[in-house]
Amino acid sequence: MTLFLWILLIAAMIATLVALVRGIISFLQATEADLKGTGPSVASLRSNKMMQARIFFQALAIVVVVLILLLSGRTS
Repeated sequence: MTLFLWILLIAAMIATLVALVRGIISFLQATEADLKGTGPSVASLRSNKMMQARIFFQALAIVVVVLILLLSGRTS
């Protein structure tokens, strides 16, 4: 069971990193609409979506760490 949790933790950490990098790249693709303030652009919406995904994956990683700690505390 703990091997599965470790694999899940690593997957959540990688997903967090990927979402972070994709969000930063989308953020850096500023368009003229962003600079003029006429409304959110596609890049801005994509950046927002990726940052929300990053928060989800971080929360998942924290829950997995808590589960690993709980399970390791019971076995010792």
